[in-house]
Amino acid sequence: MKYVGLTGGSAALAAILGFVLPQLANAGGTISGTISFDGAAPQRQAVKMSADPTCEAANPGGRMGEVFLVKDGKVQNVFVYIKDGLGAQKFDVPATPAVMDQRGCMYSPRVLGVMAGQELEIRNSDATLHNVHSLAEKSKQFNNAMPMKGMTIKRKFTEPEVMVRFKCDVHPWMAAYIGVLNHPFHAATAENGTFSIANVPAGTYTIEAWHEKMGAQTASVTVTDGGAATADFTFKPVAE
Repeated sequence: MKYVGLTGGSAALAAILGFVLPQLANAGGTISGTISFDGAAPQRQAVKMSADPTCEAANPGGRMGEVFLVKDGKVQNVFVYIKDGLGAQKFDVPATPAVMDQRGCMYSPRVLGVMAGQELEIRNSDATLHNVHSLAEKSKQFNNAMPMKGMTIKRKFTEPEVMVRFKCDVHPWMAAYIGVLNHPFHAATAENGTFSIANVPAGTYTIEAWHEKMGAQTASVTVTDGGAATADFTFKPVAE
């Protein structure tokens, strides 16, 4: 490769960058897949919000429970993450907070992941009182009232834990689940049941797919630099 108009140290730097940048572009690989459901989708239950007129008014057409979100045989809100294989590698904690909102008297998203030490920003987008209650077992629990629309609080988890359950002591139907990890390699499945975890270092890993009612499954995947590994899972019916 020739670097026109560069001499001496500049040419040497350009040569180094010309070698390093392609390597960086190819560093790491991707784990992706689809979570399927084998059988008839469980019947979703209507959420009874009549105890809080504000919640009822925010959902004029009613609201169905989100425990089982199955569409066209694919499952949403499955938490997928690397469970084992990273060894003692250390990863930077994201500077950007993860966000969990309370909107329409439901948690959104219902399932998400954060790193230990990463800020979690919790918002109240409803004009009613919510009470955010973390049931963490490995980090300090918190239990905070959020009485005003537009209010936010920020909290952190100190230790990895899969999963931390959240509830609202005011609205018993509200629930959310957070996977706390010591690495950034996680995803929650979308409406079409797919997930993708990017920039995974080359290696062989155990990944786990976790659902709040259907339990967890594991698989082994091997990731190469610049490669794409696939892991698909199939869950079976259980009673809600």
